[in-house]
Amino acid sequence: MESNKKIVIVTGGGAGIGKACAQRFSKEGFGVVIGDLSEADGKETADLIEKAGGKIIFLHGDIADDSFCRLLAETALDKWGRIDVLIGNAAARNFTKIIDATEEEWNRLLAVNLRGTAQCCQAVLPTMIEQQSGVIVLLSSEIHRTGRTEMPIYDVTKAGIISMTRTLALEHAKDNIRVNAICPGYVVTDYHIRKAELQGRDPNELYTAKSGVFNRSGSPAEIAGPIHFLASDEASFISGQTLTVG
Repeated sequence: MESNKKIVIVTGGGAGIGKACAQRFSKEGFGVVIGDLSEADGKETADLIEKAGGKIIFLHGDIADDSFCRLLAETALDKWGRIDVLIGNAAARNFTKIIDATEEEWNRLLAVNLRGTAQCCQAVLPTMIEQQSGVIVLLSSEIHRTGRTEMPIYDVTKAGIISMTRTLALEHAKDNIRVNAICPGYVVTDYHIRKAELQGRDPNELYTAKSGVFNRSGSPAEIAGPIHFLASDEASFISGQTLTVG
């Protein structure tokens, strides 16, 4: 067992913001465990980090499965003996309007985005409580504040993440565990690029979007930076908060 470094678990760590987080935390000296539903993405990210000299373990699975959430935590403990940070990034999406949504569509997004995220928290919390230290950063979305017509079920789940964040922060302040949420604005990720390619559109057009305070799109690395800050000792007096980026 190696126990001389801090350890981060990143769900949805194979691509997009999760990948950027895995790379950033590895660069900062963390041992990294990533979980992802895409085996190809997870292996690619793990290879990139290993080639850069980082320590990473990739696990292929779905956080809707509670046993997979436990496996992420168990793997970190078996390898390094501790868990310092959980980044709850994994999420499912669909574009069905509420009036048309089926029970199966609701169940899938709730199972991943809310219950799955909660299960990951549940899996790491006993270790963090025993350590009397730990940080959880959950990914919400800036759009949950305003609403939109394109992804209503997804946005409902992201609003729920804010409530989960506040509750966990209050419950576990006594354990020296901090819990915060990040609400990214419009960020061009692998998801958006692949979607554009499937639709026959030029992915470069994604970067011309006018959005947010800076009137532009963001990059995954620009979200990974604030997440790293919230996980660092520099943010030791910040918990139960929601940070909008972009």
